[in-house]
This record gives sequence, structure tokens and C-alpha cells, in this order.
Amino acid sequence: MRSRTAEWFECKIRYEKTMEDGMQKKVTETYTVDALSFTEAEQRIIEEMSAYISGEFEVADIKKAAYKEIFFSDEDVADRWYKCKLQFITIDEKTEKEKRSNVNYLVNAGTLNGAVKNIDEVMGGTMIDYVIASVAETALMDVFEFKSDKEKNDQPEYEG
Repeated sequence: MRSRTAEWFECKIRYEKTMEDGMQKKVTETYTVDALSFTEAEQRIIEEMSAYISGEFEVADIKKAAYKEIFFSDEDVADRWYKCKLQFITIDEKTEKEKRSNVNYLVNAGTLNGAVKNIDEVMGGTMIDYVIASVAETALMDVFEFKSDKEKNDQPEYEG
């Protein structure tokens, strides 16, 4: 497991997809990109999707994501994305009352139980007391992290 904190934007892409029966169908899919602004998010999603979609597509919507940190899994079966709400528990020193603050994360896993396991794996290494308030599967298709030109050039070439 690794985690990445950034400004994340959820982008909806609308295009004609060829279905398994050969028919064309207009679909809208949601992706997440790492960007500094809405303009950069639009540029990045167009760049990323151009490699996957032949033909025309449109960016139907862009919004800031409700999470700042994403937990990435290295497992092959981790093909789903889960929005997880954690409550961090602190004690107010003056009133000695328990205070809970909500934080959202996006977690990569193959199953709901796998998402919970991944949260515990990452958060278990911290000193923070937390409760998992909710875990829900999202409709996200994929997450595109920012890679510098140097990182892109360091990637091994695919040899089919």
C-alpha cells in the first residue's frame, strides 16, 4: 500500500463506446486526476483519455474531489475504488470531551472487506485513534496521478 496526498478532481467523460454486442452506446465515465486547477484537470484528462478512446469524447463535468488522499493497492485484484469516511477521535483538554473530525479517503481494493483491510494497514501505522464511519464503492473507472517528464521517461518501455 502507498498513499498520495494531492488536489484531486473528478472528471466525467462522455463518448460513444462499442458494447460487447457490437452496438454503439453513449456512456459517461468518471475518472480522477491529480491537478492544481480546473484548467489543468481538463487538460490532463483529455491527454490521458486520448490514449484510450478512439474517436470523439467530451469532458462533461469536472469537480473538486471530496478527498485529498488516496490509498493505492499493489494487488492485481484491486480494480475498484471505495470512498471511505474516517472519524479521527481526539480529546478536548479543557472539557475532557471526545471530539470526532471526519476525513474522506479514496481507497483502491478488490472488495469492500479489502478496502477496510487497506485502511487498517495504512492507518495502523499511525498514532491516530480512528473509527471507520462508512465505506462505499464508487463509479470511478481509474485514477491518473501526475507524473513529471522525468518520471515518464524513467518508465520501462513495453515490449509486446
